[in-house]
Amino acid sequence: MADLQDELHTTTEVGALDELPDPFAETVEAAQSYTPVSDPDSEPLERAHAILAAHPVADGYSGLPWALRHLPWFDLELGESSVDTDVPRLREGHVGALFWSLHLPESIGGDRAVGATLEQLDLVKTVVGAHPEGLRLAHTAGETADVRHCGRVAVLLGPAGAAALGDSLGILRSLQALGLRALTLSGASWASEAGLTRFGEEVLREMNRLGVLADLSGASADTVRRALAVSKAPVLCTRSAARALRPHPANLPDDLLAELGAAKGLCMVPLTAEQTGPNVRDVADHLDHVRAVAGPECVGLSGTYDAGTAHPQDLADASCYPHLVAELLRRDWSESDIALLTWGNVQRVLRSADFTARAARERREPSTAKISDLDG
Repeated sequence: MADLQDELHTTTEVGALDELPDPFAETVEAAQSYTPVSDPDSEPLERAHAILAAHPVADGYSGLPWALRHLPWFDLELGESSVDTDVPRLREGHVGALFWSLHLPESIGGDRAVGATLEQLDLVKTVVGAHPEGLRLAHTAGETADVRHCGRVAVLLGPAGAAALGDSLGILRSLQALGLRALTLSGASWASEAGLTRFGEEVLREMNRLGVLADLSGASADTVRRALAVSKAPVLCTRSAARALRPHPANLPDDLLAELGAAKGLCMVPLTAEQTGPNVRDVADHLDHVRAVAGPECVGLSGTYDAGTAHPQDLADASCYPHLVAELLRRDWSESDIALLTWGNVQRVLRSADFTARAARERREPSTAKISDLDG
């Protein structure tokens, strides 16, 4: 424990990880050597379909698991009109991968949150297993690409809520062993308006060791800044647009967007009327703004379908991504920037998290820290 205490008093970890190659450079190099896949003289919607066929959407947030809990019967491969997402519409929208949220209603907390999250995990695995022709679980960047090449949609587990840990790093490791890939750092005593506590920093270090991505959407500015300082892996904001354009509390101000870009994180703009506006042009405005402030390597997409929110016109369900990409083409987005937006940036973050985890496990044992020891 003495070694742990010394480590926790350090502002950021230094040492072997700082000397390792930067996997981010691979994405930048790929963007610079990008070969166009569509005819610049064709119509924007036709070009959008061609680009998405080569570089499908990696969607940062789907509320489908909770929505399916309330259906007595469903078939996602044939089509399911009672939800926004099914396999035919995912294919029509050229979605190659998506994160399935394990978030719970705010009324579920404490020990109930741990059990309910496990039930959500079990449901997702059951649903994916029942739809083998359309869906397949993935955990790494390589597995995600393999699933896509097999003609299926890759399902990544998370984000889950911080309450799912029950303030236990052992539960975090158990959830990761079950496939969890992202955890939202808000709504817990150790990740509050005041920022990360010492236990919160230890949670983040253990997440880095396990390859679990930190989701900072909805977190306080102090939590975001501290997470950027502590984390050796890139962080996500799975549902954050530009606060300069729309003053929603989950949207990021420009100073945090700039810091996120400098830290090589990823801001995934949600397709919700509440956060981005009522039409597809509003969403494109947010994407323009985030790209300008944080950089083209740090912007992604988050459909936020089946999460109980209203969606902009022309973006009603998971089949509508070509309409958004067509709007970006009208705004002179390059095909290489669109390829990063839809697929490349998520792949880069997944690769970087896996790379960081492998290195961290060589120099750090599983943490036995307890919240009572660190936060009192």
